[in-house]
Amino acid sequence: MPQVASSTPHVVPPTSPTEVQIPPTNYLKTLSKDIPSGLVVFLVALPLCLGISLASNAPLLSGIITGIVGGVVVSWLSGSQLSVSGPAAGLTAIMIMAISTLGSFEAVLTATVIAGVLQLILGFAKAGIIGMYFPTSVIRGMLAAIGVILILKQIPHFLGADSDYFEDLDFLQFNGQNTFTAIGAALTSINVGAAIIGITSLLILIAWGSKALRRLSFVRMIPGALIVVIVSIAINQLLGVVAPELKVQAAHLVNLPVISSFSDVVGILRFPDWSALSNSSTYVVAITIAIVASLETLLSVEAVDKLDPHKRHTPQNRELKAQGVGNLISGMIGGLPLTAVIVRSSANIDAGGQTKVSAFFHGLLLLASLLFLADFLNEIPLSALAAVLLMVGFKLTKPALYTSQWRLGLAQFLPFIVTIVAILFTDLLKGVCIGLAVGVFYILKANLESAYFYHHEPSQDPDTVHIKLSEHVSFLNKASIVTTLDRIPAGKHVILDGTESSYIDYDVLEAIQNYRITAAERDIKLELRDIPEVSLIAH
Repeated sequence: MPQVASSTPHVVPPTSPTEVQIPPTNYLKTLSKDIPSGLVVFLVALPLCLGISLASNAPLLSGIITGIVGGVVVSWLSGSQLSVSGPAAGLTAIMIMAISTLGSFEAVLTATVIAGVLQLILGFAKAGIIGMYFPTSVIRGMLAAIGVILILKQIPHFLGADSDYFEDLDFLQFNGQNTFTAIGAALTSINVGAAIIGITSLLILIAWGSKALRRLSFVRMIPGALIVVIVSIAINQLLGVVAPELKVQAAHLVNLPVISSFSDVVGILRFPDWSALSNSSTYVVAITIAIVASLETLLSVEAVDKLDPHKRHTPQNRELKAQGVGNLISGMIGGLPLTAVIVRSSANIDAGGQTKVSAFFHGLLLLASLLFLADFLNEIPLSALAAVLLMVGFKLTKPALYTSQWRLGLAQFLPFIVTIVAILFTDLLKGVCIGLAVGVFYILKANLESAYFYHHEPSQDPDTVHIKLSEHVSFLNKASIVTTLDRIPAGKHVILDGTESSYIDYDVLEAIQNYRITAAERDIKLELRDIPEVSLIAH
């Protein structure tokens, strides 16, 4: 049995030994892309925030409050440039259970505040490193599964026959139906007016994204989702005049609370019931929220990093701290628990967002909508917004992704496809755990044949860092390799030596290829020796 060395390399320490050094970002330079993207995210997030409030048996305003906190506060505390935080569908079942167990929404707010404190503790304890141990195949499977679910779940809303809330991602719905029976029911009760608006909206989005129109500068400046919203409202108003029986009614429109003054907001806010601190069940709920929210956040930011065209790396511990502060504030002012959310983050990337300004701007728009824009926004048909999510879903689960993953071999394809199927028929966390189990099986099978380790050999040149990979490098080594590379100071000459490696896992190769992109931006000269190149799959 070969000796297994420590997976922690010895390298020159960075300027800060605890956090990755992130290059400064010029936010003014990308405003022309971030502002339109923030508008798209807002249009997507608005019905999702409201829908999750309803599904959680919580006050309607609570979801909007959570979205505002996620956009205005968490966006700046987070190290991610593209992730968007807000209320998550994955926590609705927990919220229903929590309200039933603790007896009031105010008591759940107390548990949310405690959950935020727990996430802060997890961040300072550096528990975020667990996010690095999810294989690429499982993360891609999660993204593809969410794409499939978005398409399937939005069909009823697209046809104006919706009976569940707008971001219900679970296979089994609260009304007794499942994903497929809901589509069948929708096909038998189509709202013709909503369907006309949905189809028109989808055609506009397809045309707006075509190469022919993208050559026009004004098309690149105006998000297609904004055109869809304006046109959908106009069509619905026209239907009210020429064919009143086809006009989309309030049940299938955005339903934002109308607030006439700031005092109205203060009057309907809910606050924590601190007497719940004496109830032991409050701490059980808090721990549950903290664990589930943290796992969903780590999965989401890992997925967002893979979708990021610039391949930036999100510091996971900083993300946990940011989410902790967000949940603490959200609980204090009557909001739901929040997480980083992949649907809104994907919409942000798809709309061309470049920095955290887009997420911040979406939070400002949510705040403005609450105070000033409710009457206008309540005219938006849900079928138009469903069309936007259909496009997001398609881009997450493009056929090319499946063929690319197949070419990587069974060890990459099987965890990918198992994750998709498992998420489709259960929920996000259960599906990822099933896919992870399949991925770990292949890793353990490979490790029966060869031990794995890597070590660092200092060069005589003090500005050169020489990292020699071992005979067998699996995805379990990815976290320490990525952390080591991120901590190398600017101006160094890095040699990654794979001359003695008989196997380097695809996840590690992908991380190295991503590092090639960021190394030049950090003034690092990277030299690869016998490191195979892999294609970075675009989403």
